[in-house]
Amino acid sequence: MICDKIRTLRDTCGLSQSALAKKIGVTRSAVNAWEMGLSIPTAQYIVAMAQLFHISTDYLLGLQNSQAIYLDGLTEQEKQLLYAMYGYFTERNTAP
Repeated sequence: MICDKIRTLRDTCGLSQSALAKKIGVTRSAVNAWEMGLSIPTAQYIVAMAQLFHISTDYLLGLQNSQAIYLDGLTEQEKQLLYAMYGYFTERNTAP
């Protein structure tokens, strides 16, 4: 459900409800209501969260099972760090 994905993504990024709310332009109580399943974010805020977390809206909405990381909006340094991390984990998982 979208409420679980929002909470998990927010926690993974180390954001409080207040910090997420400030980044996308809503109140903390709105984020809390989304995470509790009391309301659902509008398309505007779904898009804002997808851009913030560098994921697809389909993943956030539960229409896509696998999570993808989008590199748009990342600096070259951030991209290189992601590539290095990916290489590390790929090598680690394929080692005998």
